[in-house]
Amino acid sequence: MIAGFVVMAVVAVGAGLYWFQPWKLWQDETVQESLPAAAATQAPSAPDPAAEPSKAASTPPEPAGPRTLARGDLISHEHTTSGTATVLRLADGSHVLRLENLDTSNGPDLRVWLTDAPVKEGRAGWGVFDDGKYVSLGKLKGNKGDQNYVLPADTDPAAYTSVSIWCDRFNVSFGAAELARA
Repeated sequence: MIAGFVVMAVVAVGAGLYWFQPWKLWQDETVQESLPAAAATQAPSAPDPAAEPSKAASTPPEPAGPRTLARGDLISHEHTTSGTATVLRLADGSHVLRLENLDTSNGPDLRVWLTDAPVKEGRAGWGVFDDGKYVSLGKLKGNKGDQNYVLPADTDPAAYTSVSIWCDRFNVSFGAAELARA
């Protein structure tokens, strides 16, 4: 009977360690990605001598760098979180969510969500993004630093009003930002 209890205790501790991954609370993962403008900026092409001058003159040039569509400051929910979230439109027409100066706790199964739900301050992160729609932009690359997340091509950034650092395992927001249109 004692042997059975010991086996059950070992299995329970192993499952708990796997599920909660408490060591991540003491492990920081810092990511320092550059602003995606360098990759999206194209060198100007030589003018086509066969092109009609009136058409070439009437087409405004595309901005050289990314254009800010929305921005917000991250607030804390279940874990202390700070930094900024910015939705950018790149010169090629694609969209990127950029997290800058991110500082949050590490944890199991953290995701970056773009959502249409309002950010509720003063809540512990439980039940704050249960309603509405969201787009998961993938796993959080690191709990500190600057990082970029490409929005899927069929995503309309204007349809989403907030960003959440979301723990998918426990269905809780570590922190979030309300996005104000630029």
